[in-house]
This record gives sequence, structure tokens and C-alpha cells, in this order.
Amino acid sequence: MSKKLKIGLFGFGVVGQGLHDIIRTKNLNIEIVKIAIKDPTKKRSLPAELFTTDKNELLQNPEINTIVELINDTEAAFDIVSTALKTGRNVVSASKKMIALHLQELIDLQKEHGTSLLYEASVCGSIPIIRNLEEYYDNELLHSISGIFNGSSNFVLSKGYNDNLDYETALKEAQDLGFAETDPTSDVGGYDAKYKLVIAAAHAYGLVIDPDEVLNIGIQTLSAYDLQYAREKKLKIKLVPVAKELDDTHATLFVLPKFVNKHEFLYNVDYEYNCVTVQAAFADQQFFYGKGAGGHPTGSAVLSDIAALRYDYQYEYKKAHQKEGLAFTNNVELNIYLRYEDDALVEALEFEHIHERFYSGSYKFVTGKINLQNLIANQQRILDSKAFIAFADQLTGVRLASAAKQCVEV
Repeated sequence: MSKKLKIGLFGFGVVGQGLHDIIRTKNLNIEIVKIAIKDPTKKRSLPAELFTTDKNELLQNPEINTIVELINDTEAAFDIVSTALKTGRNVVSASKKMIALHLQELIDLQKEHGTSLLYEASVCGSIPIIRNLEEYYDNELLHSISGIFNGSSNFVLSKGYNDNLDYETALKEAQDLGFAETDPTSDVGGYDAKYKLVIAAAHAYGLVIDPDEVLNIGIQTLSAYDLQYAREKKLKIKLVPVAKELDDTHATLFVLPKFVNKHEFLYNVDYEYNCVTVQAAFADQQFFYGKGAGGHPTGSAVLSDIAALRYDYQYEYKKAHQKEGLAFTNNVELNIYLRYEDDALVEALEFEHIHERFYSGSYKFVTGKINLQNLIANQQRILDSKAFIAFADQLTGVRLASAAKQCVEV
């Protein structure tokens, strides 16, 4: 028999309202007792007595046994979630940045206080990837997890490739439709995808990694030349987070644009849609597809976690407890495409091998093999010079190398 959940809800934006819409259509033994909001002057669709600006009306209310956190302020979200866990309340959160930055602390708090934090909605909205990694793949060796984790950047890339829009016009359309923020850096810069990747890797490989150690290079320097190159090669450009098992001892994580061919699942995932591809040793390749944002899709993932708490569900972090777990490394080689203006940048990146080099009066590019650590060391220089980099394993078909010098192909 499920227990009744009395919820304190933080945030009543797009996702909070979407969650409420779904809950009121169901009979799930769930009641929203109080909703904390930031702006008391904003017109709401529910009775005024349901709302408060005082977080303690939720966190100190003995009637409330479950906290649902759906706000945009990272540190405020951590304060709310950690306080709730310490005071014996279970929590559902959709704050990917907060969870990625504080994951080890949150795991420790759950263990110390016997509470549960669930966060399916923090990774790819309605796609149920965290629960699948926890339960379906718990005893499976995963070769890789990759996909399209950010709908805003995918919308911009799709508009550029499919509709021949330049980057700025495509981004403006994404912002007008509400897919991208006024400051789009987190989306187009690959930060949002990185936070989601870090969370997924904790369940896939048992790795709790500081996001600052994971490379993210985005699409903000994309040009018509890069799209032209992709079309000539019959490829599309996608912003792809990758978690890859390299051997029995190491795994790597990074976020980069990637050239994908028509035989890959990612090729046909366009506009605001997300997907996750899992390559497993025994289950082989599996593909999850759906909307990664929006009130009702994300609200459905939040509700799934809330419903699981009625039966005291907890993440077990099974792979993190394995005696012979994987270690994280950036010492891997990638096959990349680099469109550049500054010749000194090519020298600074210290290509292990150059496969192709092109010069014209308009633009220059080079393809070749490079160590991921060199990209990390020159990340700001790459951005400042407006160079564009894409992961390009299809261009050479290089296979996985030895443990000493890993070469990634996803």
C-alpha cells in the first residue's frame, strides 16, 4: 500500500505548473500543501493561500513529508534540498546544475539521514534514463552513453542545417519560442549537457566527477562553412555529450559538437528533441527518444519520481559501490575537425596526426588526431579565436587504441 505524500513545492514556473496540471488529473494519494515562489505579485492560476515567499513555511512544516524543488537558483536549490534531506524529508529535484555540482554531498546526506533524492527530470526531461541506468543496466557493462541532451542547441543546429538559417537567426528563433534563455551560454556552450552527462555517468559507471574536470565546447562559433563541410560529407552536426568506457580501468567524459552520419540514431533527432543512446556489452545498442523540455514532458518525469517515493524508492548507486570501479581520465585521443583562422592555434593543439588540411581565401580547416588534454588546455583560446571544433570519428574510422593512449570512437 502506498503512503500519502504531502508536498511542499518550490517553484511554480513552466515545470511546476505542468506538474500541477498532471497531478490534478490523477488519483495518486498526493497533495500539494504549499508552494514557495519568488515573485508574490505575479498572477497565479491557483488560490493565493497556497503560495508563500517564505521557504520555512515548507521546510519547517511538520505536515509536509516530501519536497519538490523546481527553481533556477543553483545555490538556493542546494540549500533547500540539503535542508530537506537533513530533516527527514524525501526530495524530488529537476536542478541538473545543482545536482552535478553537489552530487557527492547529496549522496552522503541521503546515506546519513536515511532519506531519498530522486532527479529523473534533471536529465533529458521526459526520457527515463536515470531509472533505467539504476535498474535495467545495474549489472550490465556499458561501453558508452551519448546522445542529444540539450534541445535548445539541437534546435539551433537543425535550423542551420535543415532550414539554412545562420546561427544568430536560428538562436533568436529558439529564444522567441522559449527553447533558449536570454543568455543562452549554458545551452549553446555545452554546460547544460555536461551537467546532465555527469549525473548520468554516476549511475552508468559509478563515477562522481567534478564538472570542471569535464571538457565542454559548444556551438556558439558555428559558421556556414562548417555546415557546408557537413553537407559535402553527407553528415549532420549535433552537440553530443559522451561517457565512454575505455578499458577495464578507465572511462572518459566530454561534450563536443559531433559529425553524425545517416546510419546513426542521432542523425534524425532534430529541433527541440532529445535522445540517449546506450551501447551495452550484452543488451547491445538501445535508443531513448523524447522531448527534453517543456512543462508537461518534464512534469511527467517529476511525477514519476514523486510516485516512486510513495513506495520509499531510493537510488542505490550500485556501480559506485563496486570494489573495482573505473577511474576518470582525460588522457584520450579524439579525431577532430578544426575550422580556424589562427595558424598558431593548430600548433598549440599539438595534433598527433593530421589527416586533411584545407586552405582557401574564405576559411581553413584541418582534421586529425589530438589528445583531449590539449583541447582542455586551449579551451579559452579556441573560444576567443572563434574556431569551431567537432568530434569527427567518421572521417577516419580509427579504432579504440591501447590503454596508454586511448582513442575514442562512439
